[in-house]
Amino acid sequence: MKKWYAVVGDPIAQSMSPVMHDQWFDENDLDATYIPIHATAGNLEQTINSLRTLGCSGWNVTVPHKQAIIPFLDEVDESARVMNAVNTVYQTDQGKLIGANTDGAGFVKSLEEFSESVTGPVLLIGAGGAARGIAFALQSAGYGPLYFTNRTASRAAELSTAMDDGHALSIEDAEERLGEFGLVVQTTSVGMNFAQEGIPLDPKNIASGVVVADIIYNPLETEFLRQAKQAGAKTMNGVGMFVHQGALAFDKWTGVYPDTKRMTDTITMKVGG
Repeated sequence: MKKWYAVVGDPIAQSMSPVMHDQWFDENDLDATYIPIHATAGNLEQTINSLRTLGCSGWNVTVPHKQAIIPFLDEVDESARVMNAVNTVYQTDQGKLIGANTDGAGFVKSLEEFSESVTGPVLLIGAGGAARGIAFALQSAGYGPLYFTNRTASRAAELSTAMDDGHALSIEDAEERLGEFGLVVQTTSVGMNFAQEGIPLDPKNIASGVVVADIIYNPLETEFLRQAKQAGAKTMNGVGMFVHQGALAFDKWTGVYPDTKRMTDTITMKVGG
């Protein structure tokens, strides 16, 4: 019987996950398909119950539901528990829905492909589920110390206390101290197609040669990355993270780890159009 998978989010029209997973199903001769599902905060519980009832074999979770989905699952694994965020749901043989988080590991894989020389303090912009996942993965991989900034300062402070060596900064202080960081990671939706335009903070004080990453992959270069590049940074968009987190999810669902190099080229070409 044909299996089906999904991605749940709001907005969802911009997602390239269906393209990615359907290509991987074809490449690995798996009889399955993958669809986007638009779910607002108000109907998230109903959506999850429907996916369970209709026999969805697994799904991804994107903004803004990575934390809100947790109460509607049967369990979360260690990655999601530590990060308090879910981006992948899979089912056990007994039909239990298990939440996992592949965002952080996917980001670290993409970062280490991009540069093997990242050192010094790390600044994460944003304090949502993606920031939390990336922060714990960076900490586990030996990066840091970690600093957090967010428009809502209390959320940055809350996330910083969850880290072994975490620190919170106001947006103004982060802008002033940008030259101190060896890695800057933009984790908010600011700059995403179909979302909020603009930049989360002014990157003019970024030090030359520093790696600046934006987890957004559509567009390939956000306004934040463009300005950071003008300031002398080495910029990395979100395609690599997107592909690697998807590959880790695909492996959980199917037991197959797909071709990430070919997919990175495919997504870059399709988004760049």
